[in-house]
Amino acid sequence: MSPATPAPESGGAALELLVHGVGGATPQDMLDDPRTVRITGDRTAAMYRRGDDLDAEDHPERYAARPVPEAYVWSNLTSGDGARALWLLLLPFMVANLAHWMRPPARNRPGLVRLYGVLVRLVALTLTVLLTAAACEVALDLTAWQCAGTAGCADTYSWLGFLSAGRGGWWSVPGRRLVLASLVPVVLVGLLWYLSNRTWSAYEAQRPPTGYDAPVPEPRADTETADSGEGGAADDPVPVELRPALGRPGFWYGRRLVARLRAAHTAAGFLTVAAALATATARHDAQEPGARAAIGWALQAAVAVLSALVVLVVCRRGRSESRLDLRVEHAVVSWLPGVSLALLALTALHTGWSRPGWTSSGTLPGDAVFGGLTLVQGGLVVALGVVAVLLQRPRRDPRTALRGLGGPAVAMLACALAGVMSGGVAQRVADWLDGPATPGMGQGPLIGPPVLLSWQASVIPLLLLLLLVPAALLAGRTVLTARRLRQAVEDDYAAAAERDPVRTGQIASGRARAGLTDSAPVLVGVVSGAALLLGAASVAGAWASGNVPGRAFDGAHPAVASLASATQALGSWMIGFGFLLFVTWGRRAYRDASARRTIGILWDVGTFWPRAAHPFAPPCYAERAVPDLTWRMSSWTRATGGRLVISGHSQGSVLAAAAVWQLPPATRGRVALLTYGSPLERLYGRWFPAYFGPEALRALHRTVHCWSNLHRATDPIGGPVRVPAEDGRPAVDAPVLLDPVAYGRTRRHPLPEPILGHSDYQADPAFAERRSALLDRLPPALPHQRAANEQIEPQESNEPVESNEPTGQGSSGRSSG
Repeated sequence: MSPATPAPESGGAALELLVHGVGGATPQDMLDDPRTVRITGDRTAAMYRRGDDLDAEDHPERYAARPVPEAYVWSNLTSGDGARALWLLLLPFMVANLAHWMRPPARNRPGLVRLYGVLVRLVALTLTVLLTAAACEVALDLTAWQCAGTAGCADTYSWLGFLSAGRGGWWSVPGRRLVLASLVPVVLVGLLWYLSNRTWSAYEAQRPPTGYDAPVPEPRADTETADSGEGGAADDPVPVELRPALGRPGFWYGRRLVARLRAAHTAAGFLTVAAALATATARHDAQEPGARAAIGWALQAAVAVLSALVVLVVCRRGRSESRLDLRVEHAVVSWLPGVSLALLALTALHTGWSRPGWTSSGTLPGDAVFGGLTLVQGGLVVALGVVAVLLQRPRRDPRTALRGLGGPAVAMLACALAGVMSGGVAQRVADWLDGPATPGMGQGPLIGPPVLLSWQASVIPLLLLLLLVPAALLAGRTVLTARRLRQAVEDDYAAAAERDPVRTGQIASGRARAGLTDSAPVLVGVVSGAALLLGAASVAGAWASGNVPGRAFDGAHPAVASLASATQALGSWMIGFGFLLFVTWGRRAYRDASARRTIGILWDVGTFWPRAAHPFAPPCYAERAVPDLTWRMSSWTRATGGRLVISGHSQGSVLAAAAVWQLPPATRGRVALLTYGSPLERLYGRWFPAYFGPEALRALHRTVHCWSNLHRATDPIGGPVRVPAEDGRPAVDAPVLLDPVAYGRTRRHPLPEPILGHSDYQADPAFAERRSALLDRLPPALPHQRAANEQIEPQESNEPVESNEPTGQGSSGRSSG
């Protein structure tokens, strides 16, 4: 590649900003030096340099042959202290939030885009209600109503003695037992509110660097805000520049939306508890009309009115991306959680009144609640699928996952996860309180959880059986692909002196297994479709029979009855085991930093996106990381006038691309982008086409000065970005790197080279060559007089600094994690 501008030796100062990928990395590993110094940032996320490079700006002559390496370490944003292991409990919320960002690209279709966002936010709201209802089922129904009201169960557990109906204590009254048990879901909702508020302040309250250029008016047909007509004023100026969504000033600062949704979801949780208490008393008070019954009806009406207000708040407004939305919400939204809590307190007071002759018999009316939630969620997912099809219809990209239905499929997965978690908790607690009997079979002291939860547990074995079919097909296809690739491997290593069938098979198998990533949409589609159909069948079976599967088929053919009993028992065991495994994994992650880092990999992908649908989802680390990188690139180019190459591995390449999009045009013209092991197209482009689709990636290629992407056929995560050459710019993708770099033993590689897959891209000679080529293409540094207040001051030193002048132009460091 011939340089378009002077070579690095005459191009002036250059900075290489390294961004690590999933799993995290230490600054020592990234910079390949044990002596690193934090120059800006904090213990959560910071920039580091080698001790020898601290005064690089004062001595540019030292760096005529190589760039100044600088590492951005953000791993603590996703795998910090042990408390973050509790984020596993928020997994359904995170998955629902992902569905918001998976909509197909749309231009000039504001109504459909607004409707898509509203439907996803409503799905997210049902998850909060479902979680709170599950807590109510465990605390109010199974524990306070059924077990404490049954002598055989209450006598078994001494800690329930003061609630036992047989002992006649003050707390033995059914209403008071329910009020005391309601503290469990109330504390849960309060904890979720606290975590959402605290994590916003700690992770996401980082304003984008809009001070470097004037805000750019945005076209009203190209963002969620513009598409949906939300968040904009009627007198917005005429657009003068088209920016992609990730480049808009307000994209990484969603303070107002998160605050509004947090208030609505907190209120929804409190109202769910209030509804559970009011419904329990209404069933008894209906037999004795009077003032108490009238007050109960008034409380239920107030709960219904506030619930409608919550739905209105959730539906009314979406994200404001075209500019920073710094406004404070209206009083009606800010006071909504407090008013709902006050109504809950009044309902609790009404529930705790003495009602002579009131006994806890049967179960609380939970079947209707869980069945209604299941039907609502299924209807919302179907409607979401229809909207996605309409959005995708004008221009369908064959690379888009599930043909644009990725969002509805993932929303269905979120509902299924929430159902499994809530049902798992109820089944496990019921199994514990009921002794050795299967919940709901009438063999123990408890009646059991709602019938629908038992039906949902029974279909889990069927779902796993359905999954075996595509899993087996993919395994067989992988074996056949590995055999087919053997000839391609031998052709790639034609210069090798000898052929080794074992070595060829290892390389071919590595390439075949890496290709399994592209089959993820098939599995997601199968699981989502099966979950939708089996969920509908569960509701139909529960409502038609009114009994658990093991009892619903009494009198049927013995084989059918035995199968129904077996699936119920197996499903109950599996859902309980899965819940225990889930808790055990979270507990291990709380104590073990290495396990916590493994969980952090999941959050690296799932929490990249802002909380646009569910405010209780884990916090978005990119709302901290992207402004950090943008500020750093802007400050470097302003202070030195020099060139900059931002080098991102894996998820770091996604952060790098998002940060480059946020730069003003003048700064982007001095920045080169180097990505390797990048999921920009393979994952984000296919699943999030409105933000990383082909048009967006081509626009990034045009807006940045130059861009190069490295990838391997054995990499299961990274891949080509598929941006062709255009307008005189070369194609972004470099030729596929050989992995391993040597087939067998050679004089240069006397030991067998490993198959690296997703790691150690810097070990390939092509990495340094591509970086040098990018620096060659950047324009020379602009003359600039540094101000006294622009000096870099170290904030933390890990080792004593020695003034050894670095030499050579080898790899400046490692950014893979």
